Amino acid sequence: MIVEQPSLFTNADWSNESASREHLNLSESVLKDWKQRIFNYQTALTPQQQVSLFESIETDPYAIDPFKLPQQNTQFWRQKAEDEGVAALYFVIDYELPIILYIGETIKSNQRWKGEHDCKRYLLNYRQAHYDYQLPSSLGIAFWSNAPIKTRDRQKLELALIQRWRSPFNKENWTIWGTPFTYGKQ
Repeated sequence: MIVEQPSLFTNADWSNESASREHLNLSESVLKDWKQRIFNYQTALTPQQQVSLFESIETDPYAIDPFKLPQQNTQFWRQKAEDEGVAALYFVIDYELPIILYIGETIKSNQRWKGEHDCKRYLLNYRQAHYDYQLPSSLGIAFWSNAPIKTRDRQKLELALIQRWRSPFNKENWTIWGTPFTYGKQ
C-alpha cells in the first residue's frame, strides 16, 4: 500500500509561488547587471577617516563603513538573546559582491525582524533568483550599535545612510534601481 506524503504547501501556496515567479521577469544577465551597477556605485563611496568638526561619529553617515561591521546571519532574530538589544542601525548585505541591499534602524537590535518585515520577502525573492540561475550569494546582516537612542535622530541618520548608499531594497531608492524583488505581498 502506497501512502501519499502530505505536502507542506497548499494548492494556493503553489499558485502564489508560480504567480510570484512570473513577476520576476529578470534574466540572469539583467540580474548580474543590476548587481554590478549597485556595486559600482557603492564601491565609489569611501567612509571619511576624519569626522567633521561639527558632527560626531554618531550622526555622521560618512564615518560608518557597513562592510567592516561584524557579520551575522540574516536569521539572527531566531537565536535566543539575553536581552532586547540596543539602539542600532543595520545593514543587509550580499557579501558575495559585496553590495548593501537594505538599511534599517531599531531601538531593540535583538528584537528586530521577529514579526512581519517586507525586507524578509525581498531577501527570499533575491535568494530564489540566485538559486534559479545557480549564482552565488552570501546574505548577512551587520549592526552598528552606536546609533542615537532618540528615535528621530536615529531615523534621520538612517535616511542619510539610505540616500548615501542607495540601498535598493529601501523604497527611497526604488526609482533608481527598480523593484525586481518586491513582489509576493499577500
